[in-house]
Amino acid sequence: MLASENAPALDIVDETFLAVPPSTVAAAFADPRSWSKYWPDLVLEVYTDRGDEGLRWTVRGALVGTMEVWLEPVLDGTLLHYFLRATPAGSAPPRPARLRREFDRRARAAKAIALELKQVLEDGREPGVPPQVPAAR
Repeated sequence: MLASENAPALDIVDETFLAVPPSTVAAAFADPRSWSKYWPDLVLEVYTDRGDEGLRWTVRGALVGTMEVWLEPVLDGTLLHYFLRATPAGSAPPRPARLRREFDRRARAAKAIALELKQVLEDGREPGVPPQVPAAR
């Protein structure tokens, strides 16, 4: 959704279910070096570290605002909630067509991150099937 005057110009929300525990998803975001992989044009600073429940950041760089990854335990996995509330950097307000393109680009990027994590972290696990436990050596 594009925002009104005193609100951020971009308000992006996404949700994706991952069939892994919240701690597994939290580990994917724990290392600040991973952030530049997911959001290369943003500078993030944690203002709330909620452990296995996720992170909240202030955002600078190409956008200015806030971002959050909230990890909600659901059934046998995690509902990954993503929120980005920000405005493109710069002194002039962006034109509506540019905002629509930026919204679409950021929303697609958020879903791509979630689906990549789903593929990697689930490693083929079906919902309802217990996670594989590595064999003891």
